[in-house]
Amino acid sequence: MFDFLFKSKDKEILATQNGKAVPLSEVPDEAFSQKLLGDGIAIIPSGGDIFSPVTGVIANVFDTLHAYAIRSEDGIGILVHIGIDTVDLKGEGFETFVKKDQKVKAGDLIGRANLEFIQDKGFPIYTPIVITNADKLKNISYNLGDVKAGKSVIMSYKV
Repeated sequence: MFDFLFKSKDKEILATQNGKAVPLSEVPDEAFSQKLLGDGIAIIPSGGDIFSPVTGVIANVFDTLHAYAIRSEDGIGILVHIGIDTVDLKGEGFETFVKKDQKVKAGDLIGRANLEFIQDKGFPIYTPIVITNADKLKNISYNLGDVKAGKSVIMSYKV
């Protein structure tokens, strides 16, 4: 009768950008499409502002500003990777607003990418959002389609 008191609530991961959420299998990079880096989803962004998908700590801001590692409050590792092979841009076209070990809340602005510049240089703008330790999770679910940064739930899970 009181089972609801003992059920764990689903944890949520928010969209990092405005755009369209698609399965990782659509990302034109085997490391992501084959889930070699972990399970997740990708966003085809319509805007360059990048927001934290969870409340937690910035574990790493890559020197080339194209990717962020975030550790959620419940210990989940999340990689936000802006574009495909954009490491080759060596930071050009990217701006960051956070640093390593900084606390963030879900929906905080963490970076910006000049999507037009990235595309003009020939790089796909898919943004994979990958749970790097997904093996610790149960019941990961995905919400595909149009998303709003910092508002739309793109993934949920149980620890």
